[in-house]
Amino acid sequence: MTDPLDQLVGLLDLEQIEVNLFRGFSPKERMVRVFGGQVLGQALVAASRTVEDREAHSLHGYFLRPGDPEIPIIYDVDRIRDGKSFTTRRVNGIQHGKAIFSMSVSYQISEEGLDHQSTMPDVPMPEDLKSEQDLRADIMDKIPEKYRAWYSRERPVEIRPVNPHDPTDPPIRDAAKNVWFKARHELPDDPSIHKCVLAYASDMSLLETSLGPHGLGFLTQNIQMASLDHAMWFHRAFKADEWMLYAQDSPSASGARGFNRGEIYSREGILIASVTQEGLARLHDK
Repeated sequence: MTDPLDQLVGLLDLEQIEVNLFRGFSPKERMVRVFGGQVLGQALVAASRTVEDREAHSLHGYFLRPGDPEIPIIYDVDRIRDGKSFTTRRVNGIQHGKAIFSMSVSYQISEEGLDHQSTMPDVPMPEDLKSEQDLRADIMDKIPEKYRAWYSRERPVEIRPVNPHDPTDPPIRDAAKNVWFKARHELPDDPSIHKCVLAYASDMSLLETSLGPHGLGFLTQNIQMASLDHAMWFHRAFKADEWMLYAQDSPSASGARGFNRGEIYSREGILIASVTQEGLARLHDK
């Protein structure tokens, strides 16, 4: 059985098929659609392959259509600008002749400047918490049969929720949560790989934050959820194979959409990255 993190790193190693054109694949597992974090990570890889001596500091992406996991995704990079300090790339992910995803990425040379940050929430350390996989195993008999294989699979990123709840019977809770996460084992010593893995992981768990005040969750039968957009800012150097705290909140839900924010800290309290995401949260009649 392939290690899930090794599989992810392999999926991020895109095939270059022409100048500015790259091909990416999806995991060989039964999925209805491609996971949004995978598209984020692969698109960032494609853009970064066309940039030298500069690091990505922000990205803004839109999920336009569901991705088909049965066929490759073609990433078409547009080299919009190469300036003295900043470089801009636009990437379109294409399947069946149509764009499924569009993202802009900005890169910058290394510079010194003003420095301040917000304070990390005071929460228990990850060693004092149960892993999401163990928590899921505890309630597997309550998970509908059709979801069990997906729900019990080992993922490339380990997650440890600070205040876990039973997803089969979600309570009304705050529109905020904290989770620790990291890559399951050591990653290659390449900062761009760590950024792409972080982009992948940043799409895990954030969307559900807007469901808390309504007592809903991903397993709620009459809710339709999907990522609509995703923005991310990389503030400081980090390693995605070390524990990070993802502090999430949702200041608004309206119009069948949930808006979510996240701040990602190292365990030492250094602010690594910030994330915003709006997602579809459409209720249907039961």
